Amino acid sequence: MRRTAVVIACSVVALSTTAAEVRFTGEATAPDDDRVIYAEHHLVEGECAAGLFRPGTQTVSYVRNGNSEFAEKKLTYDDSVLRPTVEFRQPDFNEAMNITNLDDSKLRIEWQTPSGDTENYTVEVTEALVADAGFDHLVREHWPAVTSGERVKFDFLAPTRGKAYGFVLEPAQDDRIKAAYTIRIKPSGTILSFLVDPILLGYNEQGLLTDYVGLTNIRKDRDTNYTAHIRYSVETVPDCELTR
Repeated sequence: MRRTAVVIACSVVALSTTAAEVRFTGEATAPDDDRVIYAEHHLVEGECAAGLFRPGTQTVSYVRNGNSEFAEKKLTYDDSVLRPTVEFRQPDFNEAMNITNLDDSKLRIEWQTPSGDTENYTVEVTEALVADAGFDHLVREHWPAVTSGERVKFDFLAPTRGKAYGFVLEPAQDDRIKAAYTIRIKPSGTILSFLVDPILLGYNEQGLLTDYVGLTNIRKDRDTNYTAHIRYSVETVPDCELTR
């Protein structure tokens, strides 16, 4: 009888964790004339554990002129959903960016710049540190606070500078975004706020990103990146919750 109970308990644990994925596409348009610049195809593979989705890996394919891929990114969330390991390639400009999470104690940055130089940095990890697409998971980790209008402070990694800066998530209103929740990311420091424009995010009731308005990681030329409004459409969602 005891052995049977153990077997049943183990089966329940096994059944509580299942593979799951999120697929979505983003269309990036110019902020001034709604001209389509490029599209992003995202696949997030992970698992549903105890009713909550946890990402494992994410691949992003950047395409234009139909299906012509011009950049790619892979993120791995093994050590932290806020500080993924990132591999980004933009061959048109001979640019590559690698952010490696080292046991969630340090982030190692290797940046091959469009000019052909290589920059290397190491950043100490703190609980407040967020890197790359980790901002999206930060929003969901603080979903009750974000959806009730509270502000959330964090440090955002600027990989091309090899350091992190203070930022804040806060509720916002903007006519360009038609979503259940609109959130603004802006620098928390006065000086940086004059140099860095805020980013606007839209989310639906389930915690899925619907809009991104701001500076992107895609280059317009060797010296500047595109600023765009990216509108996301979801194709596949997991059979579990994204927020709690």
